[in-house]
Amino acid sequence: MAIPNKEVKSNTDILDNRRTQTRIQVRIPKDLHEEPVISRLVSHYGITVIIADAQVSANVPQYSCFDLELRGTVSQIESALTYLDELDLEVLYQSSPEEDGW
Repeated sequence: MAIPNKEVKSNTDILDNRRTQTRIQVRIPKDLHEEPVISRLVSHYGITVIIADAQVSANVPQYSCFDLELRGTVSQIESALTYLDELDLEVLYQSSPEEDGW
């Protein structure tokens, strides 16, 4: 017997809302140094960003390199990574869900 007016979440919805984390290494070119790239990851996508390491040097003025840990839902992290891709930033490393998933 079917239960009327009962919403059933699909497996995709459940996975998209699952909390997870991933580690990335991203290069931010000099022309974007004045842009709040990392801040936007938090404010626009609602994820937690932990800066594990940063290489910002006057000796290498072409870019800055950041090791970031991103924490949030699967869909939040996917959206944040899409944002970085749209900025044409070079993501040098991304951990797999097997390494970092909760």
